[in-house]
Amino acid sequence: MASAPDRRAADRRPAVESAATRPQTKSMRSSYALRRTPPAAPPATPRRATIRLVSEHCTIVAVDIEGFGQQHRSNTNRLRIRQGLYRAIPRAFAGANIPWDSCRHEDLGDGILVLAPASVPKPRFADDLPRTLVDELVRHNGSHPVEERIRLRLAMHAGEINHDEHGFTGSSIIHTFRLLDACPVRNALANHAAPLVIISSAWFFDEVVRHSENSDAGAYRLTDIANKETTTQAWVRMVTAASSRRSRKRIR
Repeated sequence: MASAPDRRAADRRPAVESAATRPQTKSMRSSYALRRTPPAAPPATPRRATIRLVSEHCTIVAVDIEGFGQQHRSNTNRLRIRQGLYRAIPRAFAGANIPWDSCRHEDLGDGILVLAPASVPKPRFADDLPRTLVDELVRHNGSHPVEERIRLRLAMHAGEINHDEHGFTGSSIIHTFRLLDACPVRNALANHAAPLVIISSAWFFDEVVRHSENSDAGAYRLTDIANKETTTQAWVRMVTAASSRRSRKRIR
């Protein structure tokens, strides 16, 4: 039997050795150090390849058919409307002496985006295109029922465009579509019997429209535009068959 002092010494010894009291070997100390090593930094983000812009200056025309998706129109009606649009636009461009084949165009389903090269004089868009286009719309609408008649919003602008293997983009194109879709131009067409409403960007009006005696600049009205990120002013004009005839007389 152990003596009392021996029993007290035995009571003071730990029943199980802890990690703190256990003698550490060299390999244990190395393993502990590895566990405390901070995590490695994430790999560096690979450097992005630079994009070299392919840019050119164009006159930009975008058109949109009013109420293309309305319920009273069938898909057959819509196909006839598109056929009429693709007859009217190239003919109107030809009548305005704007070579359609030299322009690039993109189908929008219920409209068309047209990019004309800088070599085409801009006054042809301001002076002649409104007249020739409204004539083509009147011709189409005169031979089709209500469900297949075409009323258009048309936006005019000019600026730098960028293109790649998929198509075109650029702030000037975005600006054109913001004008085309703005409420004031939609409301102007909805509240008027004319088949065509034109909205000209402030730049295009100041640099082209107002300087021409044949553009009917006095028929444009300055309008505030707020659409998405775009807050600006633009110029809106209703084009009727009667105004087209007056313009034709002035040119002659």
